Amino acid sequence: MALGLGFVVSLIYMFGGKARKSSNFAFTLVILPPIVAIVIMLVGSDVARAFSLAGVFALVRFRSIPGDSKDIASIFFAMAVGLMAGMGFITYAAIATVLIGLVYIILLKTGFGSIKNIGKELKITVPENLNYEGVFTPIFEKFTNGAKIKKVKTTNMGTLFELTYSVNLKGDVSEKEFIDELRCRNGNLKIAIYDPADKNEVL
Repeated sequence: MALGLGFVVSLIYMFGGKARKSSNFAFTLVILPPIVAIVIMLVGSDVARAFSLAGVFALVRFRSIPGDSKDIASIFFAMAVGLMAGMGFITYAAIATVLIGLVYIILLKTGFGSIKNIGKELKITVPENLNYEGVFTPIFEKFTNGAKIKKVKTTNMGTLFELTYSVNLKGDVSEKEFIDELRCRNGNLKIAIYDPADKNEVL
C-alpha cells in the first residue's frame, strides 16, 4: 500500500505543473513511503525513534542537491504517507494522499503565492521627424498587457522627443526581444525600461 501511494505522490509531482522536474526525485518519491513504512514496522511502538530515522533518510538528498520548498514539501508528503501506512492507518493514508494531492495541484495551477507582473516605465527617444503616435502600438500589443503614454518632452535642443510610457509586460516575454523591436522603430536611439519605484532612475 505504501508503494502504491508512493506512485501516486510521484505522479502528483510529475503532473502538478512543476517547471523543472527531476526523474531521480520522482523515483525517490516512489521508494520513500515504503522505506518509511518498513522503518516504522521494524522499530515497532517507538514511533519517535522511527520518525527520526525516517527523517534522516529523507533529508540526505538535500545535503548534496539543492531543492526548493516544493521539493521539501513533497518529501514530507511522501514521509507522512509512509508513516501512516507503516502504523497501519491505511485508510487515513489513502485519504491524505488524495486530499493533499488535490490541494497541491490546485495551488500550483492557480499560481497561489506567485508575484504578479509589476508594471514598469519605458522611456523611448525618437527623432523629431517620426510621428510617434501609434508607431509602437503593434509592438505593445505583442509584448504587453497594456501601455499608456505618461509624458512627452523634447530633448537635445528640440531635435529629439523623449516618450515615457507605463507598460505591463506579459509574463512570458523577453525584455531583450521587446527592446530590439522598439529599436527598429526609433532609429536605434536610447531606450530605457525600469521599475518606477527604483530611485536610481535612468535619465
